[in-house]
Amino acid sequence: MDVMQRTEFHNKFETSGPVILPVIHVLTATQTASNIDHIVEMGLTGSFLINHDFGIDSFLPIIDSIRTRYPDLWIGLNFLAVTGLKAFPILAELAARGIKIDAYWADDARIEESADSQNEADQIASTRMACGWDGLYFGGTAFKKQRPVDPENYVQAARIAGNFMDVVTTSGIATGKAADLKKLSDFRAALPDRPIALASGITADNAMHYDMVDCFMVATGINHENDFYQIDPVRLSRLIEVSHKMGKRHD
Repeated sequence: MDVMQRTEFHNKFETSGPVILPVIHVLTATQTASNIDHIVEMGLTGSFLINHDFGIDSFLPIIDSIRTRYPDLWIGLNFLAVTGLKAFPILAELAARGIKIDAYWADDARIEESADSQNEADQIASTRMACGWDGLYFGGTAFKKQRPVDPENYVQAARIAGNFMDVVTTSGIATGKAADLKKLSDFRAALPDRPIALASGITADNAMHYDMVDCFMVATGINHENDFYQIDPVRLSRLIEVSHKMGKRHD
């Protein structure tokens, strides 16, 4: 596969600071659209949608509706607990129907940092190539709620992951929990020129500490307090402001 570089990723979103991709926990098309309207009003160009509350079959009509309503929005998906092995053919079928999906995020990219071979990750890569889906792959590596990875193996896990996905994606230990800074430093040491996404625990108050990260995939940190489903425009605005300041430090 063509290897995506950090500069290419940032150029795609026209920002030198961390790319903010809000994660919407989808309930209905109306609720999703309400959240997207906040995102667009804040000047962001993309979002991830995830189906925590129902299966893929119920999710697909909402995806269709949202793509129709927002034809130019960068849309990524997460089918909860589904690897690319099943997801990529579904995304290819959507593309064949004219429903463009820009990215897929899998919680578990099936990286085996202690193994001599990467059988499952290889199968996922082969499926992606065979079905012809051409979106970005954000692959969960040492990710929350998945098989634990020894911190001593973070560098190796990240290095292997970089061979299988566009954006190596990791997290803290749970939803809303900030990631260990040493963990992200290890990922960056393993992948100095590749985009890395962080998918838990980011807030406007701690974002500056994660300057080594290229992408913030964020829900809890920008939602209304104790609300799993609705973005708080004030909290999102604060995070965007911090990201812009981080970008200026790179310029």
